[in-house]
Amino acid sequence: MHVFAIIAGIIILLSVLLDAFETVVLPRRVRRMFRISTWFYRNTWVPWARLASHIPSQTRRESFFGYFGPLSLIVLLSLWACSLIFGFALLQYGGGHLSTGNEPITFGLLLYQSGETFFTLGYGDIVPASGFSRALSVGEAFMGFAFLGVVIGYLPTIYSAFSRREIEISLLDARAGSPPSAAELLTRAASSPDQRTLDQLFRDWERWAAEVLESHLSYPVLSFYRSQHSNQSWLGALTVVLDAASLVMAGIDGVNTEQARWTFKMARHAVVDLAQVVRARYDSNAPDRLTAEDLALIRTQLAGKGLRLRIDPEAESKLAQLRMQYEPYAIAMARNLYITLPPWIRRDQIKDNWQAGPWDRTIQAQALGKIGGSRGRIADEHF
Repeated sequence: MHVFAIIAGIIILLSVLLDAFETVVLPRRVRRMFRISTWFYRNTWVPWARLASHIPSQTRRESFFGYFGPLSLIVLLSLWACSLIFGFALLQYGGGHLSTGNEPITFGLLLYQSGETFFTLGYGDIVPASGFSRALSVGEAFMGFAFLGVVIGYLPTIYSAFSRREIEISLLDARAGSPPSAAELLTRAASSPDQRTLDQLFRDWERWAAEVLESHLSYPVLSFYRSQHSNQSWLGALTVVLDAASLVMAGIDGVNTEQARWTFKMARHAVVDLAQVVRARYDSNAPDRLTAEDLALIRTQLAGKGLRLRIDPEAESKLAQLRMQYEPYAIAMARNLYITLPPWIRRDQIKDNWQAGPWDRTIQAQALGKIGGSRGRIADEHF
């Protein structure tokens, strides 16, 4: 039993330390079949998502989803800490010797001693009485300090990456609507007579896609972090950028396609790699997001802004080929993360997030009152 406890303790400690290193320190995706953090998220996200699916309100459902990312991070850190405490307790049980006065040594008492050593409480009621026990106590106390340092350094890094991601998503609100759409993005960009405006927009989103790929590969928990508004998401923004780049690459008269191609390549790279992070597989039978009717409406909307989308079969075939390179991945990811992908074109008259507010009716009433008062004063002065 003592030998088994030592072996089990070593396995637990090495597994937890390796998983923590790969999750917090190692800046790349790990391809091992079993990881503690992967197992943890796989077995907590599914029941959480099923519970959220019973919430009828989209806003409340998204708020409930929003708790999962931060809460899961706290629980994962707690799981690592408890596992380390348990592993050191097994090592003390297998080869250590502790002095407790007249109190018999039980495994529960060893867990208590391991916990107070890990968190460096130092009550002195249980004292290591052998060289092996002293070495374990010193090592565990060091591990406790290192764990605290990991937590202090890890959380700000996570939220810094989250903040950078959300800034561009918030900027997309005025540029493509809420929820965003590719047709709206191109239509609003076409209001500027300068081609460089659209190129700069694609250039900014090329860099954003690269940052999302890097941060979400390094810290996969960010995939579960929801945006501040229920009609926005990082996956939705990435899909809209790919949709818009596809339309430009399919052929719009007078619009240069070079920067759109670079942006499409980077954004498609991000979608494919991040699909593996959330275990979403390519679905060749994914539903069609762009119907013939929607495509006709997009042509009409773009034509109203002076952008002529090609109608010939070659252009339609190219657009279909481009869509097949990323849409099945995006749809699979949206299904796993319970995210609603934005449409290609909006058919509603919903206000953008920047236009909405809790006191809209009061503001409108006040504005109408001021307009009416101004007209009354003008009429009095006239007569």
